[in-house]
Amino acid sequence: MKARILIILCTLWWLGGCSHTGNNKKVSRYEPNWESLQKYEVPEWYKDMKFGIYFHWGPYSVPAHKTEWYSTHMYKKGHPIRKYHEETYGPLDEFGYKDFIPMFTAEKFNAEEWVDLFVKAGAQFAGPVAEHADGFAMWDSEITEWNSVKMGPKRDIVGELEKAVKAKGLKFIATYHRHWLYAWYPTWNKKVDAGDPEYEGLYGPYVPEGSFVMATGDYPNPPKEEFHKDWLARLDELMAKYEPDIIWFDNKMDIIEEKYRQQFLANYYNSAEKWGKEVVCTYKFTDMAEGSAVLDLERSRMSEKKDFVWLTDDSIDWGAWCDVSDPQYKSTDRLIDFLVDVVSKNGAVLLNITPRANGEIPQGVQERLLEMGEWLKVNGEAIYGTRTWKIYGEGPQDIVEGHLSERKNKDAVVEDIRFTTKGENLYAISMARPEGQLWIKSFAESKGLLEKEIKNVELLGFGNVEWELSQDGVLVNIPESYEGKYAVTFKVTF
Repeated sequence: MKARILIILCTLWWLGGCSHTGNNKKVSRYEPNWESLQKYEVPEWYKDMKFGIYFHWGPYSVPAHKTEWYSTHMYKKGHPIRKYHEETYGPLDEFGYKDFIPMFTAEKFNAEEWVDLFVKAGAQFAGPVAEHADGFAMWDSEITEWNSVKMGPKRDIVGELEKAVKAKGLKFIATYHRHWLYAWYPTWNKKVDAGDPEYEGLYGPYVPEGSFVMATGDYPNPPKEEFHKDWLARLDELMAKYEPDIIWFDNKMDIIEEKYRQQFLANYYNSAEKWGKEVVCTYKFTDMAEGSAVLDLERSRMSEKKDFVWLTDDSIDWGAWCDVSDPQYKSTDRLIDFLVDVVSKNGAVLLNITPRANGEIPQGVQERLLEMGEWLKVNGEAIYGTRTWKIYGEGPQDIVEGHLSERKNKDAVVEDIRFTTKGENLYAISMARPEGQLWIKSFAESKGLLEKEIKNVELLGFGNVEWELSQDGVLVNIPESYEGKYAVTFKVTF
């Protein structure tokens, strides 16, 4: 009841109007239409953000088998995960997805320790998956009893992390996937618990069989209005309780009627004015109107630099987004190079990690995060708060664009160099450690990209180095005593 009253009050406040100021451009109360919402301007603080961390963590972390989509695959006849589930936990009429929730105890979860690790990793923003497609809310909700306070950990996961993240001076992000819940479970099948109306609060409303066609993304039986209202009400509650700096959405949000997406965005931007801060919302594909929020890519990146800021989310694991028994972690080298390439093109990276059901962060994940943090201690000035240069870089690496395309991209080599700027300084980052000498061909006199005379070249983590400018570029000498690993950064002053 309290949550319902709070949402009503928020709505009344929104109807009463407010003002929003961004980059000296005043907007008086955002209206729930694209014309008004496209007046939004990305705050300067976000343009300085380059690296964030989030995590898929919930009841699906208990089986820790193959994928976070375990919750839907376990109900599909003939699916390998269905076979694994029945062999491991028993038939579906005896053990459904709901029965993982009491096993999701998070007894070793410590929000402060997690955030300390994120800080050491060099993250600037962090936060949880507030609700995945499985329908289980990770916050103290008064709208649904299927939440982490009333069940499972019996703790306010979102709330604990929000306090810890903000206490360390990081921006707080909450990610949201609930729109995927529609037709996620076989609620039409009365032979399994997902078809029992008693559990509708978790599994979602009844939908006829075939209501979602994965291959085409079509919804022959679209959601009823109550589903849209519930989607918006939960977001309003999440906003009111935790005031996230960033709200991130997974794709398929177009299943939610446009007017509800518009109302959410207006509520969020107008609430931020009441909170006295500027916020960011992200979207995928065309789920929001261009310019109304920040575009996000999944497991992919741009092949060229853009004149707008963008985000990409990718997992530390090549295959899974949650903890699994056979992880395939990416190398630290790959993670750093991905960050460098994205930043050079006006993007930022939101890296997903994979905590265990008990709240531990696997050693392999911790090692990679700490190694990234050590690299950023030395090279962070070429990443944080930077802007793009005239070109993003040089070298043989060709990036394949497109949803889930990251596996198609080969590792970078020494000749792959990326550029960033900050103030009067220009940074050239070779995405593999060079030996002996390195040519930076974009600095060639014949190219005309350098408007001023180079005064000095410094190797971050070492000091000034010898260099020579010619028609072919700048030839930099790499000291044998340099001990840095991974990508190497040269700071050029004029």
